[in-house]
Amino acid sequence: MRPANLLTVVEKEYISTQSGHHTPVMLWGPPGVGKSQMVAQVAEKQDTPLIDIRLSQMEPSDLRGIPFKEGKSVEWAVPAMLPDASRHGDKGILFLDEITSAPPSVSAAAYQLILDRKLGEYEVPDGWAIIAAGNRQGDRGVTYSMPAPLANRFSHYEVDINLDDWVAWAYASGVDERVIAFLRFRQDLLFEFDASQNPVAFPSPRSWEFAHRAIHKFEDHPELFSGALQACVGKAAGIELAAFIASLDQMPDLDAIVNGESVEAPKEIDLQYAVATALVGRAIRAKETDDAMKVHGNILNYANNFPQREMGVMMVSDMHRAIGQDIFAVPEFASWADKIADLMLY
Repeated sequence: MRPANLLTVVEKEYISTQSGHHTPVMLWGPPGVGKSQMVAQVAEKQDTPLIDIRLSQMEPSDLRGIPFKEGKSVEWAVPAMLPDASRHGDKGILFLDEITSAPPSVSAAAYQLILDRKLGEYEVPDGWAIIAAGNRQGDRGVTYSMPAPLANRFSHYEVDINLDDWVAWAYASGVDERVIAFLRFRQDLLFEFDASQNPVAFPSPRSWEFAHRAIHKFEDHPELFSGALQACVGKAAGIELAAFIASLDQMPDLDAIVNGESVEAPKEIDLQYAVATALVGRAIRAKETDDAMKVHGNILNYANNFPQREMGVMMVSDMHRAIGQDIFAVPEFASWADKIADLMLY
């Protein structure tokens, strides 16, 4: 399932704790696709506490607690990391990450916590949702086969790789527009992982964020720049990204486009992706300004300049995801839509 839909699933499961309809969720996916980040996004959106427990680092006693003598009986000290209404609040998300990397003894200790929402005398507060995540067998991680009794305690979702969803997240998160443009141009490189090749650095949604950071740290050091990118996303992808960035000095004047001047679109396809991505970034930055309507209108007018109309459709679609319904109020939108109506119908 694509990430945008999974965000809705996780959010609905969190909200459903209030009506008693919550089902624990298991997110499956290869490393670096953003499983834990999606859960964190939902917690932030809902302004609710998130307790992130890495089960691969746990011992059974870490979940069950430590026994101590109370008179002639033995009691159990509940781990402080587990949700407690008085300390953490009566609503939140308990995230059990790396569950498939946990030894069987630890996953067995989690059975009762996940299904019955209790461990011994401890009970998970009613308002807390339980979400888990892990890598699949074959992803070259330390994984154990999930026992059937544990698997049957979840609803299961596999995280798909979706470029449009990543691009929407990247714009919202301030990822360098050159990285976004490169991945629009080389869509197959958003995620490229071959476990049989035993890669160390490889392209993934997570590692492209690392590349964004590397650009800002090493752009002023040309002797290090390409190597730093390769260290984040692998040799081949890093070299391609460095070459792509180097070619951007041939881009047309973006300020002239935003100001409504007549500017010819570049003929090179990589530069077209770069221009389209940069203009979406300009549209986002103009959203809260007094000139928003004018800037957005000029960008929409330019959408018709691309040699391939599909490039303009991609740019306007990204604008819509980034700035929302405001785009429909721009007079130039109707004019642009009329010109590409046959393409959209097709």
